Amino acid sequence: MRHEIRERGPMPFDRFMDLALYYPNLGYYERQAETVGRAGDFFTSVSVGSLFGELLAFQFVRWLDELPLAQGTLRSLQILEAGAHDGRLAFDVLSWIRQCRSDLLPHVEYWILEPSAPRQQAQAQTLRAFKENIRWVASWDSIPSQSIRGVIYSNELLDAFPVRRFGWNAAERHWVEWAVAWEDGHFVWAKRRGVGPAVPSELAAELPDGFTVEISPAAEAWWSQAASRLAHGKLLTIDYGLAAEEFFAPQRAHGTLRAYHRHHLSSDLLDHVGEQDLTSQVNFNALLQKGEAAGLRTEGLIPQAKFLTEILQQTERSPGSFSTWTPARLRQFQTLTHPEHLGRSFKVLIQAR
Repeated sequence: MRHEIRERGPMPFDRFMDLALYYPNLGYYERQAETVGRAGDFFTSVSVGSLFGELLAFQFVRWLDELPLAQGTLRSLQILEAGAHDGRLAFDVLSWIRQCRSDLLPHVEYWILEPSAPRQQAQAQTLRAFKENIRWVASWDSIPSQSIRGVIYSNELLDAFPVRRFGWNAAERHWVEWAVAWEDGHFVWAKRRGVGPAVPSELAAELPDGFTVEISPAAEAWWSQAASRLAHGKLLTIDYGLAAEEFFAPQRAHGTLRAYHRHHLSSDLLDHVGEQDLTSQVNFNALLQKGEAAGLRTEGLIPQAKFLTEILQQTERSPGSFSTWTPARLRQFQTLTHPEHLGRSFKVLIQAR
């Protein structure tokens, strides 16, 4: 980073974030250290237990049942997961299908979109019992347009996509882009003129000086690529995010970008490079528009609690199709849906073709 700044000047923050999180062997998500769960820096819905994957599997199968099987062929339906981490969620999904819908398993190919070779190896170890069903792809370029029949999904992926960061210059009514420089042995913020999000004139007159927002061209481009690969089925993401107008709420004057280390919020986004998580709220409106531009229809943007509760109600109408509800599983469901835990923080965007 220091070398690149010396050669090219202040670094755009999306470049800084990309290197800090994904640089081979050194980036936060590329290190071998555990980052998820009690020993790491944050919890996910997968950390709660297997119930999350089982509920997703139940819903995915219902969607797959709506698609006709290609006659005389195996693996004619796909479930594609992007950002599979160590493969635990894929294992939970496939385990439920094997246990409760074994008739469908031979027809399902589970794709994992994963550019990192070390993570592919970790996923292969977790998923060795399902090696006949798994296929890895390193990028969208490996997948032809409209070739996937089934489900494309991600869980807590897009919030970690690099973002550009802008601050409002109230006097001149334009955005200043925040970049990263190196001074006196530290990374520091540097300003440069930038083209930020469009601001209606009535809002521009009210925005306080220094009001900060982020945009993620990378996340929007990723969603467009995912939408273009879907022939028939669903595209969904589960993540924490906002509608476009919510980014301009007064309480978000400093933006939504956050750093986490050992489950604690860090105030210094430029500190502990490669050792802390960097994440920001997803702009669901931007994704929605990209999907619809690719020909998808939007079926819903709902809280995770509502999404999982509706799946639970479907399982109750299908006796014998779901595992017994033990006290431990009930506690998992409460953690996944209670507003003080994960139920309110996360939303689910679903689009279809």
